[in-house]
Amino acid sequence: MKQQVVCKTTELGPGEMKAANFGKQNVLICRTLDGEFYAFLNQCTHQGAPLDKGMICGATTDDSNPGDYHYCRKGEIIRCPWHGREFDIKNEGRMLANPDKRLPSYKVKVENEEVIVYK
Repeated sequence: MKQQVVCKTTELGPGEMKAANFGKQNVLICRTLDGEFYAFLNQCTHQGAPLDKGMICGATTDDSNPGDYHYCRKGEIIRCPWHGREFDIKNEGRMLANPDKRLPSYKVKVENEEVIVYK
């Protein structure tokens, strides 16, 4: 099993993300508002945008009407900086508009304040 420390837990606050290297891969480390860590390939599935240049945000609810937006899941969605594609951090990086597509993901564990990515 390949594993590597990619950052310290103190480097990312809840709702933040950062790029890191995992071997030769550029990965995106995300920390949700509940303090959990996740890791994905730092590349949008659409045209390869670096996701760390995007943002972590929420999503609109199904009962939103045009011009009247209701937000939910704050801090659980990655938004691509180029075309706004959105990916669900807590659901294996699945695209909100097409759940059959998802970001390649990595397993994460935290030990002694270190964030470790492994495959």
